[in-house]
Amino acid sequence: MPDIQAIQAALRAAKLDGWLFYDHHHRDPISAAVLALPTKGLVSRRWFYFIPAKGEPRKLVHRIEKGQLDSLPGKKFVYSGWEELHKTLPKLLSGSKKVAMQYSPENNIPYIGLVDAGTVELVRSKLKKKVVSSADLVQKFEAAWSTEQEHSHLEAGKIIDRITREAFQRAAQHVRDGKPLNEHELQRSILDQFRANNLVTLDPPIAAVQPNNGNPHYEPTATNARPIRAGDLLLLDIWAKFDKPGSVYYDITWMGYLGQRVPDSYAKIFRVARQARDRAVEFIQERVGERRAVHGWEVDRVARETIRKAGYGKYFVHRTGHSIGQEVHGNGANMDGLETRDDRRIVPHTCFSIEPGIYLPEFGVRTEVNVLVNEDSARVTGAIQEEILPLLA
Repeated sequence: MPDIQAIQAALRAAKLDGWLFYDHHHRDPISAAVLALPTKGLVSRRWFYFIPAKGEPRKLVHRIEKGQLDSLPGKKFVYSGWEELHKTLPKLLSGSKKVAMQYSPENNIPYIGLVDAGTVELVRSKLKKKVVSSADLVQKFEAAWSTEQEHSHLEAGKIIDRITREAFQRAAQHVRDGKPLNEHELQRSILDQFRANNLVTLDPPIAAVQPNNGNPHYEPTATNARPIRAGDLLLLDIWAKFDKPGSVYYDITWMGYLGQRVPDSYAKIFRVARQARDRAVEFIQERVGERRAVHGWEVDRVARETIRKAGYGKYFVHRTGHSIGQEVHGNGANMDGLETRDDRRIVPHTCFSIEPGIYLPEFGVRTEVNVLVNEDSARVTGAIQEEILPLLA
């Protein structure tokens, strides 16, 4: 059951008249998360749920699925045809002028822009309501973690840090034995460890040697995987969460070198990425410690400027970090001034990655940590890589 009173207090603080939720065929998982609705089951007809800043919520459902929102409080309206839908919607939104929806101006934040343009047009043009983005409300009521979720992240992180170390050791041992694994085989062994430790992931981890590690979203398969040999630079990007409801992800990237001494060409590039990572984290910690606002695009600017000044700006081709939640790419503020200009303020009890990378034609490097923000502090939640690991030392 959603905390209706807390949502209404947030609406009043934001000077909004209400929050309008809408779904059809499970297009909006944010609605399901905030309203504690099932993520599976039949949603073959449109439904609407309106939480006003004051007063009783109201819901509108189709007659053949009229029990769709029975778990939620509020007065129920029903419809069958589209004319009846259009006639009833004004009753649903009566007394409101400015409402929040899962809408993002110009789709700047695609994670939030889930309501189709036609429905936004309907609310604006026919119902004469001002529609604004629910992005900040989503941060508070969907992206912010509970104490239990924070604990699940930290516990999963301990296991994933160990699995990562063991994966590097496994690759190194196979090289020593003269029977090198390929990227796909190493990825499969990591997934085996996930299963053994009650961890799950929607997409498999990345194991990549050069030049594949120059592709940020390289996906090793049985047919394209390269062998991991002596002299290779190995990138592991690993994310998972516990296999239980409400659990949240832990997501890291580490680098190892299959040799006794890391070549200067690799170490130099890694140090630039590490410096960008550390400066971004320090910037967040300073701002949060002073209780000053910090926005996602500002963090991205700090990391990106560090890499640009080192001469590698054009090789940093993605945002600095993403929100982390029950999905590995969550619905809170992203550390992004490149792909979008995420102007959302980072709020307490949210977590995100800091993962600058430099991707050259010959090879790529990335270093990634998770940062958890509370009211007056921010911290990295797991192990921090300082140098590329020499795996055969």
